[in-house]
Amino acid sequence: MTTKPSSLSPSRTTCASLLRELQLIWDEIGEGDSERDKMLLQLEQECLDIYRKKVEMTRKYRADLHQSLADGQAQITAIASALGEAASYSRERGTLKDQLSAVKPILEDLSLKKEKRVKDFSAVQSQIVRISAEIAGNGVSKNVGDPGVNERDLSVRRLGELQSHLEELHKEKVLRLQKVNTHVNTIHELSVVMSIDFSKTVNEVHPSLSDHSSAHSKSISNDTLARLTALTNSLKQEKQQRLQKLQDPGSKLIELWNLMETPIDEQKIFDHVTMLISSSVNDVSRQGCLSLDVIEQAEVEVERLNILKASKMKELVFKRQNELEEIYRGVHMDVDSDAARQILSSLIDSGNVNLSDLLSSMDDQIIKAKEQALSRKDILDKVEKCIFAFEEEKWLDEYEKDENRYSAGRGAHKNLKRAEKARILSGKIPSIIETLTAKVKAWEIEKEIPFLYDKVPLKHTLEEYTAQRQEREEEKRKSREQKRLQEQHNAEQEALFGSRPSTKKPLGQSTNANTMVGTPISRRTPLGHHGVSAGKERRESGRVHNLTPVNYVALPKDDSVSRRN
Repeated sequence: MTTKPSSLSPSRTTCASLLRELQLIWDEIGEGDSERDKMLLQLEQECLDIYRKKVEMTRKYRADLHQSLADGQAQITAIASALGEAASYSRERGTLKDQLSAVKPILEDLSLKKEKRVKDFSAVQSQIVRISAEIAGNGVSKNVGDPGVNERDLSVRRLGELQSHLEELHKEKVLRLQKVNTHVNTIHELSVVMSIDFSKTVNEVHPSLSDHSSAHSKSISNDTLARLTALTNSLKQEKQQRLQKLQDPGSKLIELWNLMETPIDEQKIFDHVTMLISSSVNDVSRQGCLSLDVIEQAEVEVERLNILKASKMKELVFKRQNELEEIYRGVHMDVDSDAARQILSSLIDSGNVNLSDLLSSMDDQIIKAKEQALSRKDILDKVEKCIFAFEEEKWLDEYEKDENRYSAGRGAHKNLKRAEKARILSGKIPSIIETLTAKVKAWEIEKEIPFLYDKVPLKHTLEEYTAQRQEREEEKRKSREQKRLQEQHNAEQEALFGSRPSTKKPLGQSTNANTMVGTPISRRTPLGHHGVSAGKERRESGRVHNLTPVNYVALPKDDSVSRRN
């Protein structure tokens, strides 16, 4: 009996030992040689197939390693190119696994860079898309999706270009937001001045403009800016029109107040209207000052005053006429009051004249009258001095006719002082008249009209008074001569027949004693009346009392004789 060989340990089993074991098994079985050859050939073929498969697998693995290495190198090149960087690896000598081990960290590093760069690009492009959408007004949501980064160009240069573009867009957004805010603020100011609903107005342009809680979310699109610009211009025009609408009734209010002399307290109610008359549109900023209610109130007040004006206008016209007449009378100018009032009444009653124009015309006349009065003032002042001198001269004449003027009666001392001043002033009358006449002539040459004083040419009055004064002086001279002859005749009679009883009144008894004490009551008599009538009175007095000297001023010796007597 054949003993079966013990099995060998698997770790020590080889092909030869297995073949020997197979031979022993075949021997024991009694397998023939042909079968043995056939089975050995089959076994050899199976071994070849296994080797072949193993080789093929190994070859394929090697090819995969080559492909992985090539892919890694290609990725490194592509990523480096996309990032705009040079490939930072060199081909290593050694096994494929060593080369792959060298490529892997480089590829991982570049992949991380690429991933970060893609995020940077995505963030910048997302902001660009969002701001562009805001400017275009497309209504794109803030949460903009992936804008699709072009991974073939992730260079720093391209990223810089996008960032520059984003910066420009940011600046554009800031400028647009400033423009929007400027327009909104202007619209708010205009709305406040004109009492317009601001929120409703800007909400019609874009709802975001009336929301003050999120200033940066305001619409900045081209359409919004265009509509805001149009709205701002429209409101500015409306403000200009309203200001004009308010200035017109404001001017009319002042005109009517001046016409009807409205009290200041009543005018103050509309100070907010009249203060805008001379204002420019840019100066008007007070709240509600151009509201429709204010304009309507001013227009209603103008209508009320126009109705009231019709009833008061006649009174105002005659008030102007009174003022005009007072000016004329104050400077002794001729004015036919009754005729002027009759004409004014006829014009007003006829209704064919514009009362405002009539008042304006009368105001012009008053201005001209004041100018004329001012031009006559210097001459009138001289006339007043002249009249005073004439009155003092007349008083002196009457005073010197009183034979008892030196008596010790009441007021005699004052009369003596006044007489002394009157003599000095009387001596200046010719020069006063000469100066006044020269001024009157110069005035008449300049104005080319005669200078009338109480309807009489002043120059003629002065000339007449000068002539009359010369006549009085001549009469005084004749009177003094006649008195001298009379006294001489009386002396001769006394020498022949003796002295007669004196017919003189007792000292202090004079019919004129009381009238000489004070100043005559009416000192400011009209110049023409005094100049003409006074001369006639003196001429008549000279004829009746031909023995009484007219003027003692020229007889100082006689005065001294009378004092001694």
